[in-house]
Amino acid sequence: MPKFILAIDQGTTSSRSIIYDDTASVVETAQKEFRQIYPQLGWVEHDPELIWKSQLETVHSVIASSGISVLDIAAVGITNQRETTVVWNRKTGKPIYNAIVWQDRRTAKYCDELTQKGYQDLIQNKTGLVIDAYFSATKIKWVLDNVKGARQQAENGELAFGTIDTWLIWKLTNGKTHITDVSNASRTMLYNIRTLKWDEELLDLFEIPKSILPEVVDSSGNLAMTDKSVLGVEIAISGIAGDQQAALFGQLCVKPGMAKSTYGTGCFLMLNTGNTIVKSNHKLLSTIGWKIGDEVSYALEGSVFIGGAVIQWLRDEMEFFVEASDSEALAEASSDNGGVYFVPALTGLGAPHWDANARGSIFGITRGTTKAHLTRAALESICFQVNDLLKCMDQDTELPISTLRVDGGAAGNHLLLQFQSDISGIKVHRPVTLESTSLGVTFLAGLGIGLWDMDFITNHWQMDEEFNPVQEKEVVAHLLSQWDEAVKRTIGWHE
Repeated sequence: MPKFILAIDQGTTSSRSIIYDDTASVVETAQKEFRQIYPQLGWVEHDPELIWKSQLETVHSVIASSGISVLDIAAVGITNQRETTVVWNRKTGKPIYNAIVWQDRRTAKYCDELTQKGYQDLIQNKTGLVIDAYFSATKIKWVLDNVKGARQQAENGELAFGTIDTWLIWKLTNGKTHITDVSNASRTMLYNIRTLKWDEELLDLFEIPKSILPEVVDSSGNLAMTDKSVLGVEIAISGIAGDQQAALFGQLCVKPGMAKSTYGTGCFLMLNTGNTIVKSNHKLLSTIGWKIGDEVSYALEGSVFIGGAVIQWLRDEMEFFVEASDSEALAEASSDNGGVYFVPALTGLGAPHWDANARGSIFGITRGTTKAHLTRAALESICFQVNDLLKCMDQDTELPISTLRVDGGAAGNHLLLQFQSDISGIKVHRPVTLESTSLGVTFLAGLGIGLWDMDFITNHWQMDEEFNPVQEKEVVAHLLSQWDEAVKRTIGWHE
């Protein structure tokens, strides 16, 4: 019997494929970056065909380099950048416009109009989300309103919408299957997370025909089959989850009160709230973590738009260092931040501020300020933003977070994790496996075909290192006070 699982991890800047064996260990990985498209200031697009091409290349590459046969693959799991929106013609299978990426801000003004008209409570109560250009609904509306003939085609039932998971499944099944899972559906601003259905009132509000929407399925189970024409054999697609939900599952945060933070391009903090939908009073998002069988697990989420991206900016635009990993050594060249605070609102501020008009700001620069101070301030800014989310979650729930599990590229940075523990006053646990996203969807896929059970999965998590708070409380209080002041001065900068 085949015992390998192929995890497809389609991200914002690259497509990856990973093969796991029946012990949930990585056998082989392949990755390919693809082009980012910036048509105007604040617009971010991808070529959907290029996403598919790059993803398929990594699938073929990882199978070839692993030495296994495609016949040895028991199941496919798919995890993806969320909210990114693709609309295509059902008959031709061709996109009618580029994918509009989650980072894209072109519909921000329309979102402001919806807020001014008082739709915030309606949308939050139904979807768990705040009104923002981040989510799929306003992106779909923009495509239908701005691509010639699109709205009429949609009304005629000729178009299909999907987030990236849906697009990949359409291609893998050769156009036979148009589905998404509950975790991705919950990020569209069209899905009612209470009724677990597409919401008619919201579809009317955004003028989106229901016919373009995919069927919503569980996150684990017999969900679809790849078409023989694509990979040479039919393989069960048995796990689907948006990247952050997959990471929450991969970190085995499967009980209420367990939380993880992913330190990637952005930072995403998620808290498992069990079968309870927690309505946030701090503009955090109530979202679906996953659905397995009859059980839905909900989560509270806070999104930091610029996390590790601030280090990339220092590397690429400021040329402070050659590799992002060099930032730790440079930051450690200074014993503190030298009074410098960096608010990295390079694309606005995410939760809990949701301010599209904030812009990146650096405060406290003197003649004595060095690259080391600026780099340390940049690293600290990531932790300050995560701490803001932790505070909001503590106030929104009766599930105080005492331990934070971490993953993502920047989680290898000791300085960053120790600072996070210090300012947040909690234990930070770094697992042996930092690849939580692909591991999470692999777990879901394995569960879906009965390869593993929950006992096997929950015993799989292993800790690499624990970070405990050691900084004096007075120092921490001063740091947090200065950070708060810096954020206040950053908000609303851009008209």
